Amino acid sequence: MAVAQRTPHQEFAEFITSSPTLVQIAEYRLSDASEARISYLLEMNRNGTLSAQEEDELNDYTRLEHIMRLVKIRAFEKLG
Repeated sequence: MAVAQRTPHQEFAEFITSSPTLVQIAEYRLSDASEARISYLLEMNRNGTLSAQEEDELNDYTRLEHIMRLVKIRAFEKLG
């Protein structure tokens, strides 16, 4: 039986609700599987071969990355 892969959004939500330390937040990265999916979508985008659904998915990841950066910036600021 195949296990459903978590989306980057689910990964981040699970992480951020696990009460991470500021250091853990500052060092947080998505899983290798999520990073590979995002890299694939970016490559397809460069080639101009994204489907409309993949473009929406890439846009969602771009918004998630922006939120993650804001959270990391705040963590770094608090760490001094």
